[in-house]
Amino acid sequence: MKKLICLLFVLPALAAAQPAEPEPLRPFLAAVQQAMNADSRSAEQRERDANRLPLETLDFFGLDENMRVLELVPGGGWYTRLLAPALYDNGQLYTAIGSGLQRSGLLDEPGFDKVVVLEPELEIISAPDQRLLGLAPFEFGVSDLDAVLTFRNLHNFNAAGRASLNAASYAALKPGGIYGVVDHTRRHMQPDDPENVRRVDPVQMIKEIQAAGFEFVDFTDLHYRPDDELRYEVGRKTVTGNTDRFTFLFRKPQ
Repeated sequence: MKKLICLLFVLPALAAAQPAEPEPLRPFLAAVQQAMNADSRSAEQRERDANRLPLETLDFFGLDENMRVLELVPGGGWYTRLLAPALYDNGQLYTAIGSGLQRSGLLDEPGFDKVVVLEPELEIISAPDQRLLGLAPFEFGVSDLDAVLTFRNLHNFNAAGRASLNAASYAALKPGGIYGVVDHTRRHMQPDDPENVRRVDPVQMIKEIQAAGFEFVDFTDLHYRPDDELRYEVGRKTVTGNTDRFTFLFRKPQ
């Protein structure tokens, strides 16, 4: 009898101790994960996964496999390598501004033939001695997009350049379309200095993006880094690859 009573207490405890089965990823995220494991990704690209958290970031933005998505300033294509395969069958990926590295390499690889490179006419209005770029108002030449994404790019532009980027993104999105923004954090209201030129004030970014017409939807602390003191240039060895970044989600009103 005592053994039976013990079993009645022990068995539920054992059942509760069993690890729960992880929930299956939704199709878009499963496709992103498959792209993360692709042989075409270099060891250096894979090393950044733990810091950039692409699965969690794209999940926060609410991306789906049937969306039309524009990636701004894709650089060498770190995110393009994940987005293009995940959108290949049912969606569409566009890239714009600074896509030259992709044309000369990535877009010639198998599986990236559907990426469309947009080439808006850009007028640079910055002074030659400035480190930040200014852009006159422009258009991307597409409309009714589901999402526009920018990963650590707004800090490269001055206020006029950011205003032009935000306005062009707003115009390219359909009503209800999302604007996902990740960038390096600057201390709120801190004046410009040589160490913070490639950081941006998150409160100021919210105000600027709202001024373009967007609604602020949500934020996540995925890229919060308490050991980044917000003191040093993002390229310094003490913080590079581990900067504190804000991650914001905006929406074009319906």
